[in-house]
Amino acid sequence: MKPPRRHLPHDIPLWVNPNQEIYFITINCARRFQNQLALPDVAEKLFETVRHRQEKFLWWPHVFLLMPDHLHALLSFPPSEKTIRLIVSKWKEWAAKQTGIVWQDDFFEHRLRHDESRNEKANYILENPVRAKLVAHPEAWPFVYFGDGERPKFSN
Repeated sequence: MKPPRRHLPHDIPLWVNPNQEIYFITINCARRFQNQLALPDVAEKLFETVRHRQEKFLWWPHVFLLMPDHLHALLSFPPSEKTIRLIVSKWKEWAAKQTGIVWQDDFFEHRLRHDESRNEKANYILENPVRAKLVAHPEAWPFVYFGDGERPKFSN
């Protein structure tokens, strides 16, 4: 029998200010056009690593969405001496060990500027499975993680 799963406190940490630094991250699998991520067992392991880093205050995952061969995320990072490159690279390394996924080297990151809509970027990410014709509407896609348990509500 599995032990009961702990529930995260879904209060957003004080250091997360959605009007400040949010990064749009894309990470690709080395093998493209094969479903390696949008699988229940793999997703569970990946989201557990996302949750673990959230609990350790290494990042705040506003949105973390798995597609078959890549992922998109909107992440905030607390003030730290650790660089974003190091934090994301260490996550990729750990996730690879847990799942056997081979990632492409590096990743894409873009800091959202004040004139960019956080809502538009979140919608772009959440609509990705619809554009790929994997589901009819974003709410039907099961491979998404929200740091506070629900779709983020950014003020523009």
